Parts: sequence; C-alpha cells; structure tokens
Amino acid sequence: MKKPTRPAAPEVGAPVPVPALYAWPPRPLAALKWLLGEYLFPWVYLFAALAIVSWYFFTPDLAEMKVLSWEWVALIWLRNTALLTLFAAPLHWWLYTRQGQQDQTKLNKKWQPKNSPRFLFNSQLKDNLFWSLASGVTIWTLYESITYWLYANGYVQLVEWKGSEIYLLIMGVLTIFWSSGHFYFVHRLLHWPPLYRVAHALHHKNNNPQPWSGISMHPIEHGIYFSVFVLFWFIPVHPVLVILLGFFQGVSPAISHAGFGEVRLGRHLKIAAGDPFHQIHHKYYEVNYGNKPAPFDKLFGSWHDGTVEAKRAFRMQRAQTLKG
Repeated sequence: MKKPTRPAAPEVGAPVPVPALYAWPPRPLAALKWLLGEYLFPWVYLFAALAIVSWYFFTPDLAEMKVLSWEWVALIWLRNTALLTLFAAPLHWWLYTRQGQQDQTKLNKKWQPKNSPRFLFNSQLKDNLFWSLASGVTIWTLYESITYWLYANGYVQLVEWKGSEIYLLIMGVLTIFWSSGHFYFVHRLLHWPPLYRVAHALHHKNNNPQPWSGISMHPIEHGIYFSVFVLFWFIPVHPVLVILLGFFQGVSPAISHAGFGEVRLGRHLKIAAGDPFHQIHHKYYEVNYGNKPAPFDKLFGSWHDGTVEAKRAFRMQRAQTLKG
C-alpha cells in the first residue's frame, strides 16, 4: 500500500513579493517607501554609519597607502575580519548556539548537522569560518586595498564630501543597485557547469545556510564575486562608499544567510534577517540568482516566489529541460 503523499506546501516566507520599485504601472510613493523603509532599514543605515566610522577611525591614512605594503593591508584585513565577526558571530550565537528563539521564523525547519563529512573538519561552522576568513576576507581586502592605492596615487580622483554631497548621495544609492546587478550576472556565470563544479559547488554545500555561510566560497568565486570593486577603479567616489560596498558584499551575506526570517529579541523587538528569496535559491539552485533590488530574475524568468504554484512550474520546467 502506497503511503499517502503530503500536499505541497509553500516555502517559509512565501509569497516573496516583487518590490514596489518594479511595479507597473509605476507606484513612485510605494517604491520610495519600499526602498527607504523595508530595504534600507535597518541594516543599510547601520552599514552607512559604520562605513563612515571605519574610514575615519579604522583605515590607514591615504598618504600611507601610496605604496602597497603588507603592513597597512593587514590592518584593513583585521578591520574587515572584525566587521564580519561583529555581525556573523552574534547572529550565530543567538540563533544556533543558544537557540534563543528556537525555530521561530526559521526558513528551513531542519537544524544543521553537527557532524558532516561534506564539510572541512566535518563541521559546517568550521568549514564556513575557514573559507570566509582565510579566503573571503583576504580577497575582499585585496580588492579594497588596490582601490585605495589607486586613489592615493591619483589614478582615480577622490571626491570630497564638501561640494559633492548630491553626487555622492546619488552614487551611494547607485552602489546598492550596482552591487545587486553585479551579483546577479556573476552568479549566473558561477552556475555555468565548469565553474560550478570547480568553484561554486563549495558554497552550495550550504543548502541549509547559517550566518557564516554568507561568503563561504572557493577562492575562484571570491575573485569573481569581489570584482564588484572594479567599478570604483574608473568612477570616482569618496572612500566611504568603497567601504560601504564592502559591507554589501562582505557583511550583508551573513545576514541574508542567517537562516531565520527575523531575529526576535524579547516579545516586541523583531529585526529582519535571513532572505527567503535567496534561501529558495539554496534549495532549488536554478532560481533566484540575484536579490530583490535587481529586477533581472523577474525579467529573465528565474524568479521563484516560494509558492506552491512556483514550485510546480519549476518542476515542470526542470522536467522539460531534462527531456530536451
């Protein structure tokens, strides 16, 4: 006798809505509300504040960076390691070590295995720590350091705040969309089978990600992923925006990979955390290559909103691909 099949269920967090930014006909007030509220609050505002503090208090003087030197590059590596740890470690402790909210808002109700041979050291956490710090922060730091060296030597003009406030504000907003758009296209590239097998498969070991999974990647992938900094080798900005871009690429993934839709502290404090949209990518691999500020998944047919209907459509599309 066959066991009864369970009815299909939507993913946690479904349906993932298309941002009002891309509504048609346009809804400018709703789009502005989404951008300034739902998307930027609280993390991007916090990143911007920390980027300013990092530049003025925890970054070597630009004059010192005229000559590439391991001494000042190492200081930036330590700073970036501290910034990533500042976000990833408390998230991991609260959500996984202490299990402070049990599985409330957990996007995948299964807990990560304590001992798994698929990971280095038989541990997802240790594996993620190794790749994030030894490779991820290192390559992030190298790109950032080269950017400062270019500015310090006048190869790219540094734009000061005074007199350029509007330009830098516009560039700050565009940095968000550059980060998102770049991520979509390099992520599609990383799913090209040869690159996937050599590099990106390492990140996808984390089919049930946790905060330290965010930039747990192969060095080849880190080299491609952090190439986002190259924009500022040609377009002049203030170094604070360089650091802010580092937050988007290096720190933000710890939050989006947290594995919980919200962090709950007490009865009333709820902070948006893990991204259901990207969590679906870690489950199905061939959908949701970008993130919500970039419209490309919707444009190119890879948007999966987590609903039962989307799951059926995905299975049908995969079956047709296999037949073809």
